[in-house]
Amino acid sequence: MSIDLDLYQDIVLEHKRAPRNFGPLPGATHRAEGTNPQCGDQISVALRIEQDRIADVRFQGQGCAICMASTSMMTEAVQGTPTDAARQLQARFRAVLTGTEEPDEAYLGKLISLAGVARYPSRIKCALLGWHALGHALQTPALVCAEAQAVTP
Repeated sequence: MSIDLDLYQDIVLEHKRAPRNFGPLPGATHRAEGTNPQCGDQISVALRIEQDRIADVRFQGQGCAICMASTSMMTEAVQGTPTDAARQLQARFRAVLTGTEEPDEAYLGKLISLAGVARYPSRIKCALLGWHALGHALQTPALVCAEAQAVTP
């Protein structure tokens, strides 16, 4: 199988220019934020989970092209999926980018276009920021997040 390892493929640029599922999510049941202090990327992921399925997902924030595109593509990939499937996809995507697993186009679908990030260690954190926020959001009900933020000075 031939995988294009260019960092800025057309699909990545398209998701940067017009991110999918970008904006607030009224009625979110789970939420988490991620920050990459090395480059200034900041992402917030909000989920509405119903019966162990991601009924809706949105993200907000700012970041480099790789961060925004990866998070946008992530929202498309997990929308409507069971939470366990989203966790598994997160783990496999992370494994591909960190080089512990070979890219599998049949499993990753369009996410395979981000496999080239693995060749740029300084960009891996950018590509994984939204995914880390997703992982934390799956474990963090929105009410808990809101209370924690209100208590923090």
